[in-house]
Amino acid sequence: MLDAVFARAGAGPPEPRFAGRYAEGELAGERVGLLAPGTFMNRSGESVAEALAALPLADPAADLLVVFDDADLPLGRLRLRARGSSGGHNGLGDVLLRLESEAVPRLRFGIGRASEPRDTVDWVLEPFAPAEEAVLEQALPRAADAVACFVAEGIAPAMNRFNGAIDWELSGS
Repeated sequence: MLDAVFARAGAGPPEPRFAGRYAEGELAGERVGLLAPGTFMNRSGESVAEALAALPLADPAADLLVVFDDADLPLGRLRLRARGSSGGHNGLGDVLLRLESEAVPRLRFGIGRASEPRDTVDWVLEPFAPAEEAVLEQALPRAADAVACFVAEGIAPAMNRFNGAIDWELSGS
């Protein structure tokens, strides 16, 4: 998903920085920094905290959006929130811990769960099936639109516009 946002922002190739891949670009007329942590997922906060310490971000509660996959949401579903707990997501939990705040806007991108019982780690690391790829072709640009909306208008308008069911989800895809 972050690659779709990198492309939408016209960012050049991400460079190794802040214990991850970092690039700058433009979304909705605003200069943005984009970071994909390179740490283990449950230590993502290290990378985010390092970036925030070095970059001129006025208010993380308004200017930072944490984007991550969520197996508890159907494939392609978006859920934006202004604040709250980690909801059991270890990567987000580490970000909240290191920033010492739950006032961190976030965008969850649904990847769904396996139809048969299996380890979540194995499921998350597997490539998507062809039918799932078709959903992603629609969902990834929509997610990039949600990030651009957050940059241009803030979390409340983005939540109003992008939270909720989507056509391909309702049709059973």
